[in-house]
Amino acid sequence: MTTLRALLLALVLACTAAVPAKASELIADLSQHLIAITTGFSGANVLLFGSVEAPGDVVVAVSGPKHDITVRRKARVGGVWVNNDQMTFASAPAFYALASSAPIRKILSEGERGVHKIGVHHLSLTPKGEEPPDRLSDFREALIRNKQNQGLYAEDAGKILFLGKQLFRTDITFPANAPVGTYEVQVLLVRDGKVVAAEITPLSIGKVGFEANVYNFAYDYGLLYGLLAIVVATVAGWLASVAFRKS
Repeated sequence: MTTLRALLLALVLACTAAVPAKASELIADLSQHLIAITTGFSGANVLLFGSVEAPGDVVVAVSGPKHDITVRRKARVGGVWVNNDQMTFASAPAFYALASSAPIRKILSEGERGVHKIGVHHLSLTPKGEEPPDRLSDFREALIRNKQNQGLYAEDAGKILFLGKQLFRTDITFPANAPVGTYEVQVLLVRDGKVVAAEITPLSIGKVGFEANVYNFAYDYGLLYGLLAIVVATVAGWLASVAFRKS
């Protein structure tokens, strides 16, 4: 713990030296800004650390990447379950995680959480087109529930630890199925129920090496990739049948 504290202090001091002479209410950074997905990737932890000028609570929200997400509702028709209704949410975050130095409900009111989009139920999940409130609520809850089942929307807030009165740290955990793309890490300083300072820093998750080449090829040349996949599967099946026939 002593070594970690010394490391964090050195990093924070380095960040402080890079800012203007005017005191900053809040300084925060990440131990890394790129998570590389390679063979055997099973998730990653990223250290977020920082300092505050004066005592207060800290909230960290991580969201992204944003893209259109379609939620479908199934119904039983003629004894078979089929999709009979759907709703598409524009630019919805595929991942969301939250951490705080104290229980969120104790440091931020419902109104403040809504203003700063803190918590999954305050996310900007906007449908494409006008939707009745009741229908929108049902599909919105379904989207959140699906993401939580996938481990992509955190149900509970993580813990931010203070080392002394000024230095703080927390670990941001990304599961193995975390989507590729750019994430937004928002850090808020809270005093007396109000957000008094904020910092936003980007973080990227991307494929590298052979995985990146295959991913880019599949994305850029979808039809050719599909044909090659069929050829490879056919050849593999034929070789397996030959091997078993000889044995």
